Amino acid sequence: MAPPSSSPPNILSQPIQFLKGIGERRAEVLEKFGIKTVHDLFFSVPRRYLDRTSIVTIAQLREAYFRPSTQAQTEADVQKDYTVVGDVRSFRVMGMGKKSRFVLILGDETGTMQCVWFGGVNYWRTKFAIGETLAVSGQPTAFGGVLQFVHPDVDKIAERQDELVKEEEVAQVDWSKTLNTGGLVPLYPSGKELERVGLDSGGFRRVIGNALQRHIDKVGETLPGSLLGKEHLIPLQEALQTVHFPKTDSDLNESLRRLKYDELFYFQLKLALKRHGVKTDTHGIPFRIQSKLARQLVDSLPFKLTRAQIRVIKEITADMESAKPMNRLLQGDVGSGKTIVALISMLIAVENGYQAVFMAPTEILAEQHFKTLALLLKGIDVNVRLLVGGQRTKLRRDVLDDVSAKGGRLAHIVVGTHALFEKQVEFANLGYIVIDEQHRFGVMQRQSLRQKGSNPDVLVMTATPIPRTLSLTLYGDLDVSIINELPKDRKPIKTVLRYEEEKATVFKFVREEIKKGRQAYFVYPLVEESEKLDLKAAVVHFEHLQNDVFPELKLGLIHGRLASEEKDDVMQKFKNHELDILVATTVIEVGIDVPNASIMVIENAERFGLSQLHQLRGRVGRGSEQSYCILLSKKWIAKKAERITGGSAKWHEASPKAGEALDQQKLAERRLATMVQTNDGFKIAEVDLQLRGPGDFFGTRQSGVPEFKVADILTDTKILDEARRDAFELIERDPHLKLPEHQVVAEHLRSLHRDAFALMRVA
Repeated sequence: MAPPSSSPPNILSQPIQFLKGIGERRAEVLEKFGIKTVHDLFFSVPRRYLDRTSIVTIAQLREAYFRPSTQAQTEADVQKDYTVVGDVRSFRVMGMGKKSRFVLILGDETGTMQCVWFGGVNYWRTKFAIGETLAVSGQPTAFGGVLQFVHPDVDKIAERQDELVKEEEVAQVDWSKTLNTGGLVPLYPSGKELERVGLDSGGFRRVIGNALQRHIDKVGETLPGSLLGKEHLIPLQEALQTVHFPKTDSDLNESLRRLKYDELFYFQLKLALKRHGVKTDTHGIPFRIQSKLARQLVDSLPFKLTRAQIRVIKEITADMESAKPMNRLLQGDVGSGKTIVALISMLIAVENGYQAVFMAPTEILAEQHFKTLALLLKGIDVNVRLLVGGQRTKLRRDVLDDVSAKGGRLAHIVVGTHALFEKQVEFANLGYIVIDEQHRFGVMQRQSLRQKGSNPDVLVMTATPIPRTLSLTLYGDLDVSIINELPKDRKPIKTVLRYEEEKATVFKFVREEIKKGRQAYFVYPLVEESEKLDLKAAVVHFEHLQNDVFPELKLGLIHGRLASEEKDDVMQKFKNHELDILVATTVIEVGIDVPNASIMVIENAERFGLSQLHQLRGRVGRGSEQSYCILLSKKWIAKKAERITGGSAKWHEASPKAGEALDQQKLAERRLATMVQTNDGFKIAEVDLQLRGPGDFFGTRQSGVPEFKVADILTDTKILDEARRDAFELIERDPHLKLPEHQVVAEHLRSLHRDAFALMRVA
């Protein structure tokens, strides 16, 4: 159905502190958790629900578990999860040292039972208070005839009233009645800060219940009737009411689907508006793509371009030829040849009389890219300059003169870092931008660089393969090109897992490979945050390898406190084969290319992240010889990881958001097992995303990964596809949202998505 012509005043954009039961103090705490408006509050869905049919008394649980032999338990009875609601009678720590355990006695009107936790006893002893009401869920077990839950899920239903903040709006509730009247019981996330202001799960439920009862009729619809009908979505008011207080699983699923679609639709709508604003801008640069400079570069290369590189170059040049500004993402695994592709496209821009920028996130990477480009362009008449923050004043002035062409020379290609954003950096004629590792730059930074030219073409590159769902969310406004092929002469890297106790065997293997003329990396994780301690650890490892293990070989050392010149000197010696082994305690940055290095030994591999391990492995395998990556780990971790690789638990079976359920040991096992199982960067990225979640995949602060309250980009791919298709089709038909049926969308953008509304006005 179409939205009413005069929709009710929409309360969603109102601040929450004016709601009954919130107040200024609670509003301040809730704001820390991202809840500022009524929309934020209503979209803060329960983290899980108690199914009333699964709630049993302790006596009923005892009867089900200790069934007489004439009524033997079925397997379903044993494996079924049960929920008991009771109050804390007592708790204590039993045993000592590693054998200690935390035991809590839970009671209801029918009896008592134990809840037991092994490990973390100091945490659990501060978690509970005598008299508070808990909902405890798990599979029951028995020890010595005593009924117990081991490591159950626990939700605080109500704390002791004398520990709650005594505010007038906090009403006494008969929790036994609440839990036994109707449907599913919502359980909300909480924490000490929320609990201190009476917003444990029960308090949160009361506040939302009050707000819905008083204000649900003021919630305006956010989607046009045509979309509600097309996607079979229930109205927003019904979805919000049901998601917090569902009667059945079916009702809950319908409401969740509606709210997830809502979030994903408006995020994709922003991307559609952004892309439309770029696509419809007719002031782009139509480049002539025939280039003698590019041909000269390709003819000088000591290798042939791969089919994937050629395909991607055609996609990029087709965009460059168009009068509309290019906005393209170039994905490629480690060593797939993205830099060559970027350089070829930059040379096309240069031959057309424009300048090109190559932007890197760190000075080390910028310097490495500068040297790589200068080497590739040797003998080709192209002026490449480097602009970074730490340059001497005289050199910096000289570079700036070349960038602006005020010194008589023109910088054709400028390689740099954030220094390129500065006001004093003025380009003579910027027409092409390459941004390496886009996720490390903010959107506004990218925009400010673009404004230094006349709608220049933009190519965003990443060496971190991005799973499809995340790329649609992060980079949905970009066209995507993928280099999915490595150079033909490269053999797959063999990755093996070895115990630290097997170091002697590893050292013997390394020595034999070096005798064949190969070179090796030894990488160690940071031991401490302190640079001084890190330096000490680096020296200790280096001296041990040099004096005790490989006294006959030449070793070099790179650590965090070396000056850039010293690092460059060590790297150059390693590249010239003046060193046999390079020892490093910090992650070796992307860009080091030594084809003769065929062995990567990673000590304490369990302490590295999955993407770090994959990037490190990518430092070898760049020549025609067989390369090896040796992961050294503690025996107990390595053994379990080996079992994963040999068993049924394959990489793709890692469950979404596994990081929330697995401890650090299991995460380490999964990472190591994944490294052994596959060299495919996209498969590795899928696991990494599952284990860490989207917020940590790139680093939340720098990536701009959206934090959805209801939707999950790992599991809601079908809804994401539907929302994306609908959003882009809507903007294609009505970019200014002027049609009557789209007024509801325009109004929602005005009230809650002002950034997108500004994009709409620009488009």
